[in-house]
Amino acid sequence: MNLPQHIAIIMDGNGRWAKKRGLPRAIGHKAGIERVRKTIEICNEAGIKILTIYAFSTENWKRPKKEIKFLMNYLKIFLVKYRDEFNKNNIRLSAIGQTERLPASVRKELDETIRLTKNNQGLRFNLALSYGGRTEIIEAVKRLIKEFQDKKYSPEQIKEGLFARYLYTKDLPDPDLLIRTGGEVRISNFLLWQISYTEMYFTDKLWPDFGKQDLMQAIAEYGRRTRRFGDVN
Repeated sequence: MNLPQHIAIIMDGNGRWAKKRGLPRAIGHKAGIERVRKTIEICNEAGIKILTIYAFSTENWKRPKKEIKFLMNYLKIFLVKYRDEFNKNNIRLSAIGQTERLPASVRKELDETIRLTKNNQGLRFNLALSYGGRTEIIEAVKRLIKEFQDKKYSPEQIKEGLFARYLYTKDLPDPDLLIRTGGEVRISNFLLWQISYTEMYFTDKLWPDFGKQDLMQAIAEYGRRTRRFGDVN
């Protein structure tokens, strides 16, 4: 099978999953986080190199404070609870986004888990936290302008490869496959620069129900596609 090296996922449908069962939204988010753990395991076993999960967007800060507090607390629990499992399975954690906006206690555990797993050579599990694609591009432009003003670059030197070095994903290849669950067919401000030639896969399955068979089906669909990158072959 032609495996994607980098899979990015927009997890959608936690709230609707809970509502269908007459449960609080918080239970849907809890089920969604458990699905993340299982997806990490599946990708690692399948030989996927990088998994990027859209965990919390810049727009998600607009949600009710109670819901945000729950999400942040459960993120902290997740980071602490699965450190040993990450190391046991050779998984490296990284993060992209405005992580400085996260609560201090969450940042502490995020930084610690990143530190403890930094030498692992298996799956790279990349969390997009307080992430927005437009914000990422604007921040990259600001950094590039500053270096331009410091006379490190001339306008002629500014090309795609150089610009990409100022993005959060500067040390990552672009995603090969983007999966969105929950029935919505949009990108929602996720990896706008990086997905210019990414294969898209949309499914009606709500995220907590997106199991191993569903993931392997998405990977198989990717394998049937021909990526031309603008060429004819």
